[in-house]
Amino acid sequence: MAIPEPSPAARAVVTGASSGIGDALARTLASRGHSLILVARRGEILEALAAELRTAHGVEAEVRAVDLSDAAATAALADELSGREISILCNNAGIATFGAVADLDPDYERAQVRLNANAVHDLTLAVLPQMTRRGGGGILMVGSAAGNMPIPNNATYAATKAFVNSFSESLRGELKDTGVHVTLLAPGPVRTQTPAQEDESVVDKMVPDFLWHSSTRVAEMSLDALERNKMRVVPGTLSKAMSVAGGYTPRGIVAPIVGTFYGKLGEGD
Repeated sequence: MAIPEPSPAARAVVTGASSGIGDALARTLASRGHSLILVARRGEILEALAAELRTAHGVEAEVRAVDLSDAAATAALADELSGREISILCNNAGIATFGAVADLDPDYERAQVRLNANAVHDLTLAVLPQMTRRGGGGILMVGSAAGNMPIPNNATYAATKAFVNSFSESLRGELKDTGVHVTLLAPGPVRTQTPAQEDESVVDKMVPDFLWHSSTRVAEMSLDALERNKMRVVPGTLSKAMSVAGGYTPRGIVAPIVGTFYGKLGEGD
């Protein structure tokens, strides 16, 4: 079975839907007729997006203003989703930090693990039983090329994305012939538009324009790949290079190189 067709009862869930890839995934799903549950911390932004999608595409769009780094809040959302008809789950929400772990806020690092790894696991476990019973569904995991290698000065993020990458591809093996599709998106730098010079972040300044990928294009590629049950989508030159480096370059060589780059990001932040 392919990804279920849109229906009045079914919902596609997008976490981190308030910006970036999550916003683009929500817009693309709505344009294809899917009703949505939009999840992020910033409820006012989600409400505006939901209203826009209802008007533009005639779909239902529900808002859940949830901080997925809060274990109790994530558990409540997982409990709700387990009892809803969820056709697609896009595990997109995530945060990153730059710099040596010893110098970073330990509470924020723990929150990063809960958001980037634990919430992905919890929400997947919530919807998976219903998908396998129906014999259809789609789970899009937003991992990262950073999860393919050790990255000093980006250690917590790289480790959590390694979990997402491995969990996604392992899950595919378990779900073979069930009708449930699992696709891993491993993007490099992604943005909606090129910022004005005065609004550039340190990442914008350090990563050349030609290496950035459009969030809209990434969302379209990802959902097309999920429909085909493709294992992994790696959009962009930088993410492809990082994937190759992580797979074939000795870690003792690649870690210091990328660690130096990410250390500069930490200094800029």
